[in-house]
Amino acid sequence: MTTPDPTVLRQHAEQQYAHELSALAAHDDKPRPPRWNLSPHAVLTYLMGGKLKDGTEITAKYVGERRLMEIAVATLATDRALLLIGVPGTAKSWVSEHLAAAISGNSTLLVQGTAGTSEESIRYGWNYARLLAEGPSEAALVESPIVRAMRTGKIARLEELTRVQSDVQDTLITVLSEKTLPVPELNTEVQAISGFNLIATANNRDKGVNDLSSALKRRFNTVVLPVPDTIEDEVRIVTQRVMQLAGNLQIPSPPPALEEVRRIVTVFRELRAGATEDGKTKLKSPSGSMSTAEAISVVNQGLSLAAHFGNGHLSAHDVAASLVGAVVKDPVQDSVIWREYLETVAKKRDDWKDFYKACRAVS
Repeated sequence: MTTPDPTVLRQHAEQQYAHELSALAAHDDKPRPPRWNLSPHAVLTYLMGGKLKDGTEITAKYVGERRLMEIAVATLATDRALLLIGVPGTAKSWVSEHLAAAISGNSTLLVQGTAGTSEESIRYGWNYARLLAEGPSEAALVESPIVRAMRTGKIARLEELTRVQSDVQDTLITVLSEKTLPVPELNTEVQAISGFNLIATANNRDKGVNDLSSALKRRFNTVVLPVPDTIEDEVRIVTQRVMQLAGNLQIPSPPPALEEVRRIVTVFRELRAGATEDGKTKLKSPSGSMSTAEAISVVNQGLSLAAHFGNGHLSAHDVAASLVGAVVKDPVQDSVIWREYLETVAKKRDDWKDFYKACRAVS
């Protein structure tokens, strides 16, 4: 593992949590699959959190159902690839990164899927200067992150798989089924060594954009990551991530007030569900996803406002501007929905009077 650089804005998981990974490896006495840095049991502890025999605290990277992470880890120990699917903000990329960091010690073998992702991004390309000068050769071959993972026996990652065009998606079939990638230009092939596997993520909201072929679906074991079950879980996730981000960004403010975080999370959960927490009032849902990730962003921006332009403590006034921006994506439709929420829900809550006034002032 490389030494973390304190000037880097966001460290990779294997850098930021290097001390936890080292401690887990030192105390890990359970069987490890080939080329895994940790046993499946230790990988699960890294994800879900715990306390080691020497007192080392392992922070929880995923707050949710333990069984889902057990299935994800167990899948990667087989010959099937893992597909993490869910609505935006359900920690698919976060879980993918931490799984790769714990298993391979390297979460950077990543392909970002887009509509413009080409076959070369998944298979290989060519250094055309060398290709023209020397002809096809190993030296002219430019390997994709997936090919590098195959050669080194590590975990590769592919983000937003359903955004990739269908014909490009299907270039994965041979890799995942045969664990081989033909290179016909060199009359050779790349054969994956033990330890190689792939984690892909996909967004529920992209269903129908580029659906996976049935042949490709069969190569994956799918784990659906849900939104947090309870408000307590979501508040815990938001608070934990905000404190980490505030530390990375060196925002000079104390931890966010739990009351403000709870109100933000409540707003997000109610608008997302289309009803108040008590189920008594039906609500219209805005066009945005209202995800946990967006709630984290709202709190983080509020902390920055409080630190630089307020009294240093997160208040409703600091939260209001970024909250409105998160809810109102469509300036016409969402504005109506947001004003209805303020008048029918927020205004009637006695302990939300400051919150209501602050949001009305910027709406």
